[in-house]
Amino acid sequence: MHLFNFQLVTEMFFLAVFWIDRLNYLIMAKLVFVDGGEEYQLDDGAPIAQLCEEAGVPFACTEGICGTCVIEVVEGMENLTDFTQEEEDFLGDMDNERLACQCKIKGGCVKIKF
Repeated sequence: MHLFNFQLVTEMFFLAVFWIDRLNYLIMAKLVFVDGGEEYQLDDGAPIAQLCEEAGVPFACTEGICGTCVIEVVEGMENLTDFTQEEEDFLGDMDNERLACQCKIKGGCVKIKF
């Protein structure tokens, strides 16, 4: 006779939910503010502007025209979306600077300064 162990099934379910939640946390994109040491988890494809503004990056137009929100990407440039036309026009040399209002994080880890 095969008995159904409800308690065991329940415990296994909650354990699975716990590990799925932990894995999601580990694979989410991460934005690190080098100067302050703050780290934030973001969904892949999320804009970084709001977190940058909350961390103290100054913003003005939010359209990539004024250049107020220039950040320095210390590590993980490949984890940001491609430069926008606005960034190309404003920054010229596309080295390690980006406009925070124009960037989205694709995944992985990005470390920035401002």
